[in-house]
Formats: sequence, C-alpha cells, structure tokens
Amino acid sequence: MKILTTKQMQEADQFTISNEPIASIDLMERAAAKCTEWIVKHFSNKKHFHIFVGAGNNGGDGLAIARQLANIEYNATVYIPHISDTFSQDFSINLERLKKNTAIKIVYLNSEKDFPTFQKHHIIIDALFGSGLTRILTDFSQKMVHFINEAKVKIISIDIPSGLFGEDNSLIHNNLEKNNSAIRANYTLTFETPFLSFFFAENEDFVGKFFILPINLNTNSLETNNFFVQKKDLANILKKRKKFSHKGDFGNALLIAGSFGKMGAAILSTNACLRSGIGLLTAHIPRCGYEVLQISSTETMLSVDSHNEIFTILPDISKFSNIAIGPGLGKATETVKVFAELLEKYQKPMIIDADALNILSENPELLLKLPKNSILTPHPKEFERLVGKTKNHFHRYELLVEFAKKYEVFVILKGAFSCLVSPQGKCFFNSTGNPGMATAGSGDVLTGILLGLLSQGYSSQETALLGTFLHGLSGDFAAKTNGENSLIAKDLIEFLPNAFLEFEK
Repeated sequence: MKILTTKQMQEADQFTISNEPIASIDLMERAAAKCTEWIVKHFSNKKHFHIFVGAGNNGGDGLAIARQLANIEYNATVYIPHISDTFSQDFSINLERLKKNTAIKIVYLNSEKDFPTFQKHHIIIDALFGSGLTRILTDFSQKMVHFINEAKVKIISIDIPSGLFGEDNSLIHNNLEKNNSAIRANYTLTFETPFLSFFFAENEDFVGKFFILPINLNTNSLETNNFFVQKKDLANILKKRKKFSHKGDFGNALLIAGSFGKMGAAILSTNACLRSGIGLLTAHIPRCGYEVLQISSTETMLSVDSHNEIFTILPDISKFSNIAIGPGLGKATETVKVFAELLEKYQKPMIIDADALNILSENPELLLKLPKNSILTPHPKEFERLVGKTKNHFHRYELLVEFAKKYEVFVILKGAFSCLVSPQGKCFFNSTGNPGMATAGSGDVLTGILLGLLSQGYSSQETALLGTFLHGLSGDFAAKTNGENSLIAKDLIEFLPNAFLEFEK
C-alpha cells in the first residue's frame, strides 16, 4: 500500500473527482459514510457524539457524519468554533443539509466560555483541520485542542488528528506547548492510505490506533518511495516446494554467533533459521557453546572455534550460500579482526545484526567493505550508534534513507512498524507485530529467519520484506495465545509455522 504525502492526497482527491467522475460533495459523502460505518460497528447508539468541525472540508466530513449518525438515531451535537470567517463550499452545503434535521443541536463556539462539559458516555469526534493544515496551531485553536485533550473521554479523529502534520512534525515536538499542539486521539480514521507521520513513535499519543478506510480514491498515477506492507503485498513471494526437492535446493548457510554467557542468542537464531526452511545450517561458535548447541539445536551442524569464549577464527566460507553474523558475538579485539577479514573475503549479501553492528559503529571504516545488498538489522539504539543522535524520529527516518543509499545495503530498523529501507531509498513499513515482541532475543530470531530465507534464493529485498512480516506475524499468533506481557523470543519460533501457514493457504 502506498503512503502518500498530504499534497499527493489532495491530488488524488482532485484526480478522482475529475476522472471517476464524481462531485466533490459526493466524494465527501462517501468518505463520511465509511466513517459512520466504522463508528456504528464500534459504538452503540447509547453514546453521545460531540462533533467539532472546522471551516474546511475536514469540517464538512464531520457535518456529514453528524447527519448520517442522526439518520440512524445516534445522538450527536455539532460544535462550530469561530476560527475563520469563511467556510469551504462543501462545508456550507453540508451545514445546510444538517440544519434540516432538527434533532441535531448546532452550537457556535466564540470563546472558551462556550466550551461544553462532557460525561463518561460521551465521545468526541475531531473534524477540525485535517491534513490540509500548513502551520502550527495558536490562540483560540490551541485552547480548543487543549480543552478537547483534557476532556477524559474517547476521541476519534477524522483524516488526521487536528494539528498534526502528515510528514514532518518537528515544529510540534520542538514546541514548549507540545501537548496543546494537536489532538490526542484514541482512534484515527484515515482515507485510502496512512500518512507517514503515523509510523513514528513520537506521534503515537496523537494518532492512537489508526484505521485505513477505502473510499476508492484513484492513486495509480502517484509515485512514492514509502509503502505500508500488508499480507496481500507479499502473497506471491513465498516459494512453493517441488515434489522432488531435496535439502540441497534450500541453501547451505553459516551463522556466526555466540560468546561466553551469550549462547542463547545463537540457539534462538539457529532454531529460527531451521524453522524458516533452510536446507543445511552450520553455526560457528566458541568451544564453550558446543554441548548446549548440540542439545538445543539438534539439526544444526557446528563449526567450533579454537577459542573457548569468543569468535577468533574464520572457517572455510567457500561452501556456504549465505552468512549471518552478530547474535551474542561480543566485541573482543580478536573478534573485530576476524569480522574485518570476513568482510574482505565474502562478497555476497550478508545478514548483519547485534554485536556485528556495534563493531561497525566503533570501526566505521568497515562500513565501506559491506557487501552490496547486505541486510542490516539494528534496533534504534544500534542505529544511533551507527549514525549519531537524531533530533526526532522523522530525522532518524531521513538518516536511515541516507545510510542505506550511501552504503548500498538494506536496513531494517526494528520496532513498531519496523522500517525496511532499500539501497534505492524505498521505505517499507511493516504491518505485523506487537509490543510483546519487545523482549530479549526477538532480534536474534529475526536474524535466523532472514538467513533461512536468503539462503533459499530469495532476493535481499524479498528476504527482508517477507522475513520481517513473518517475524511480526508469528509474534501476533504468540500474543493471541500467551498474551503480550508473557511473550518471550522462543514463542516466536514456536509460532513461526503458523505464520508460514497463513501464506501457504
């Protein structure tokens, strides 16, 4: 699914109006109907809806929603604040339509004295400004936003929380009045595509949980580098196995992992790799891990380092289809040297995670030796070590794109909506996963999944997209069974077959 800019969404509106063709007021009615449908599905008519509408088309949406709710015997009160002396044409049309329904109370807000009071069964619908906003809120608008945020009732924002921008919100986050700069919605109902700002953690308290409502906007001609990855986007990627396949058809990979006290990372990665369909897997580990790996990952072959505790010797890498390095590796001086040797000798795409990333951050000259199309999997702190501190999450997103393009690698920035950036600067935000996956070892599991897929002949981009999605999906299955609070990394491996079965269906 494309992620479009606010300007592109306006273009999509106009293109749809011109080429469907459909009148602007009818497109607004269609959008409002989708919102009304969502509201009715989630809330009973025992609730009372307080709908705040601005003077533009976002306000027009709100007026149409109020009328549609009233038509099915939902209680609604509309508030029109004095924030402009003029109304958009579609707002005016919907206001006249609304006035014909005497069951709906319309209240004009001229000052703070006119603000209403709320009760527990009330719900606020925010249709004040929408995505067309171009400047930070001030004066009466800001006071109204503060009042709504303090209401202690559920808030539904239409299109985008009023005051929030679709892309860069640095102005808000640098503002001392940040808490009053945008509506803090519980739910955001957006149309056709999400906005980029929805994927940044710093905006979570404004956006709440967002829902994408299809309204048949024509976006085919609009180009973008940002995408929201859903199951349907990956449905045709998973390879089907042929009847006469054998293990040699599915890769022979090497995982370099583990050190004294960190062998659990190697165990998680090897077992995840095996569950991902790898044909043959060898783990290169220090001698201290020999027995535990033989017991805990019985299908994995072992290459044992001469050192008892750390990685010091590079095995023969010529026979391996692909290599992953990093989980539990440590950063000993000998390990740094042999990692540099690996980068000199191995030119195929690699999976690089955990301490291997930390070694790169402490030895930046090694970044220039990364094989093209390698996949790096930092969590936010590891990425910060690579590029330095960032001003905010939008700035980090910009640096992420810059980094991937500069070193011609794929980077998966792990977290909610894990972001994969390609060497061409395309960004793919993942739709699976949950907060329960914020647990030790979750990244080690992802490394194993990626190695398993890459070794089976998937391209680096296919590997990163499918692997991240499956990783999150297995976490979702695990959370449904065990809950988010009790989820551990081993659960991700246990439920990985469920994730694969979703695609095999």
